[in-house]
Amino acid sequence: MSARTFVSFRTIAMALSFAFAAVSLQARADIYDDAVAKAGRPANDVKRDPVDKPAEMLRLAGIKPGMQVADFLAATGYYSELLSTIVGPKGHVLLLNNKAYDDFSNNAWKQRIEQQHLANVEHRTIDMADMGLGTNTLDAVVMMKVYHDLYWVSPEDGWPKIDASSVLDQIAKALKPGGVVLVVDHSAKPGTGSAAAQDIHRIDEAFARKDFESHGLVFVTQSDALRRPDDKRDEITYKGPMLGKTDRFAYVFRKPAK
Repeated sequence: MSARTFVSFRTIAMALSFAFAAVSLQARADIYDDAVAKAGRPANDVKRDPVDKPAEMLRLAGIKPGMQVADFLAATGYYSELLSTIVGPKGHVLLLNNKAYDDFSNNAWKQRIEQQHLANVEHRTIDMADMGLGTNTLDAVVMMKVYHDLYWVSPEDGWPKIDASSVLDQIAKALKPGGVVLVVDHSAKPGTGSAAAQDIHRIDEAFARKDFESHGLVFVTQSDALRRPDDKRDEITYKGPMLGKTDRFAYVFRKPAK
């Protein structure tokens, strides 16, 4: 091998090394993967990650450092903790539950905020009729497998009939111009509208899209990352054989900028 050839190979090798290093650095710098990989997250959350794919979902919504974000009906705050890491110290996360969701989660959000030192997370127990979110206060709202609950009625479980239209109006009003809503939910059979929310806790994705669009929000994008073609969409979602195995849609809507 000539000296010139050796130098050429060495130059190529160095260039490839720098390229691989740049790719590796870019992967490590992804704020969504970093949030999921953060040391000290609860073991149950880590077990849940492969099913819910939170990095992909929050990346889809474009949540960024410094944002003001609401985690709607957040229960124990699984997503709130991830959002806390992503938005950082200059951002703020509202962990929103109504009383029924606080009770359902045994107020475990409190332990999470305290033990995980989530200084930028604020819990609020909301009244769905008047959530007190204000006008143009939020950069993003995430609704993770809870949108269908706006159409569920079960007074014996502390869940009276909700004015879904009013809730969506309040969310749209609270979003800043250009703000986004991430909606992930269990898909029902096409054409069923909101009916499946009552018995099997699912909702028709076409109905969902029309519902959000009817409140002035513009469809932006979607993801098939949570799709399960083997799901017949006719069984209950939160217990039994379909737990963690449902076909789910993921939509992002944006409030038009003025």
